[in-house]
Amino acid sequence: SRRSWLLAGLTVPLFSARAADSMKVTYDGDNLHVAAPTLHFLAGKPLTRLKDGDVVAYVAQLELLDDSRTAVVRPQKGRFVVSYALWEETFSVTQLGSTPGSAPHTAEGLSAAAAETWCFANLALSTLGLSPNLYYWLRLELRTGTERDFADENKIGISIHDLIDLLGRKNTEVTHWGPLETRVRLADLPRLAGRGSRNG
Repeated sequence: SRRSWLLAGLTVPLFSARAADSMKVTYDGDNLHVAAPTLHFLAGKPLTRLKDGDVVAYVAQLELLDDSRTAVVRPQKGRFVVSYALWEETFSVTQLGSTPGSAPHTAEGLSAAAAETWCFANLALSTLGLSPNLYYWLRLELRTGTERDFADENKIGISIHDLIDLLGRKNTEVTHWGPLETRVRLADLPRLAGRGSRNG
């Protein structure tokens, strides 16, 4: 919710960057896809928690704004749960569905860099109905999740109810990354191989 993002904004961000090279954007004719090579969220306190045996939840917010950056044209939220296998030194990531109870998507045996890349690769924003010739601003923010972000979620591979209880009991400080912003026009974006524009 907007309120949760405002509350998250009260925490100290690790960094704030708006340079175009901080966020890469590609287009498949249906959706915008982002990569954030300078944003490393499997580090610092979250990484310490993971190596102590905790799971860490993340909430990503991808927004397309009008050219004046005064109105959100289209929002997209992604929710991810990350765990760490101590002996294998690899990460597992589960992306929860866009609606509570919908099927999750999981990847296992990943390095830190691969896990971060996987999360962003699976965060897509629909361009249905958008003009390919207008300019927009694309904004990406990320924060660690709280029990409120998962309160209505059904059980997944790990018990989401245990995760909610863990997040609530620990009352961990929310860590926030971003925002990253870049100005885009659909007609100018590099296309993913094998796909064409479906917006005109």
